[in-house]
Amino acid sequence: MGFTPSAGRELQAEYFVPFEHAYEALMAVEKLHEKITPHLFISEVRTVAADNLWMSPCYQKKCVAIHTTWKQEWDTVMSLLPLVEQQLAPFNPIPHWGKLSTLAPALLQSRLEKLADFKQIIRQFDPGGKFRNEFIDRNLFA
Repeated sequence: MGFTPSAGRELQAEYFVPFEHAYEALMAVEKLHEKITPHLFISEVRTVAADNLWMSPCYQKKCVAIHTTWKQEWDTVMSLLPLVEQQLAPFNPIPHWGKLSTLAPALLQSRLEKLADFKQIIRQFDPGGKFRNEFIDRNLFA
């Protein structure tokens, strides 16, 4: 490749799917093999234990994480992500907060069980929005 993919400039996406749907989710993404492979550096699949963190994609459920590191082809990647998300839709994927996704904010919000509690704490402890950012405003408060 001529460089180390994880140097901070790569385009990455990652989706968390409940563990019991791991095989079906992987087979759904595999259907896109011909379209996405030319644009990928690498993909990774890992399992993540359930936790009790309200905003975690693994809140009270074991998950499989489907990760992709894409070539520096912004327009192409942004056109392919909706296809990946469409294939994963039956499994209610939750995207990694710090990676690329085109999931609609309303859809994302519907998948976060403790979002109302999180919003209440935000309003209580950060009424001026000092610790909020564009991502939180767009995806969690829109």
